[in-house]
Amino acid sequence: MKKIGFLSFGHWTPSPHSQTQSASDALLQSIQLAVAAEELGADGAYFRVHHFARQLASPFPLLAAIGAKTSRIEIGTAVIDMRYENPFYMAETAGAADLIANGRLQLGISRGSPEQVIDGWRYFGYAPAEGESDADMARRHAEVLLDVLRGEGFAAPNPLPMFPNPPGLLRLEPHAEGLRERIWWGAGSNATAVWAAKLGMNLQSSTLKDDETGEAFHIQQAAQIRAYRAAWKEAGHAWEPRVSVSRSIFALINDLDRAYFGRNRPESDHVGFIDEKTRAIFGRTYIAEPETLIEQLRADQAIAEADTLLLTIPNQLGVAYCAHVIEAILKHVAPALGWR
Repeated sequence: MKKIGFLSFGHWTPSPHSQTQSASDALLQSIQLAVAAEELGADGAYFRVHHFARQLASPFPLLAAIGAKTSRIEIGTAVIDMRYENPFYMAETAGAADLIANGRLQLGISRGSPEQVIDGWRYFGYAPAEGESDADMARRHAEVLLDVLRGEGFAAPNPLPMFPNPPGLLRLEPHAEGLRERIWWGAGSNATAVWAAKLGMNLQSSTLKDDETGEAFHIQQAAQIRAYRAAWKEAGHAWEPRVSVSRSIFALINDLDRAYFGRNRPESDHVGFIDEKTRAIFGRTYIAEPETLIEQLRADQAIAEADTLLLTIPNQLGVAYCAHVIEAILKHVAPALGWR
């Protein structure tokens, strides 16, 4: 068995060819798709966060709205860029969203990727400390978030408060019990995967990672997952971690599928540079009839290592079509692979 969810970047554009032409469309359609995915039996609704872009940017109102509209499906992010985040305020808003969803929040965080503007986090009021990189700053913010999510008091109370306080130091409210164990780190390298394991975070690995060995993407990603699990075991945490991978997978079921995706079927990974120093490998897109997909996915070592698979959906094609993409995998592919 494998948990299967969708991952949406929430793109929108005023183009007449898009079915998602505004930020309002992107948000409302995201809620509608999460409801539809739950009805189809999918396990998760996950959303990417990008700032200064025509995409989803402020996740917690969206996650809370989905939590109020659904009852079973996991609700998450993949990922929130921690360079932009105040971890104290984030703990409050995440706690509120998790309580509304009755403990279904799965919060993916990370250093983030190259953004639309130069050093965009500076406009949010954040800057690395002396001797610190922006990646160091993101990891520092993440460590503070993990600390305050434990729910222990740390702030000295006012001796003359407006409202009565419980005894002792105060913690942030609302506190969501168990959310600390539902934080995931989006690791782009083997080293950051090991770091995440030591801190007790679940692992999110996407279709992009540092090209560290020159091997095929899924082989490198599987090695990353194994290194993560070894580090977790060595750290001696008291609970079992979860690992997700994301993939673009399209089953060609009908003429519309073939019109959208059937003409271009990439068969290999891609290599590029996400900045001037980092050579990255991008995983392939899977496009084929179900019988062929089953064999291709069976050979993907990283999917085999993970317990959760996130399907990247083309959200601008509309809610109905994205629901069809998800259903096609759940119905025509997953059972043959033992995922259902």
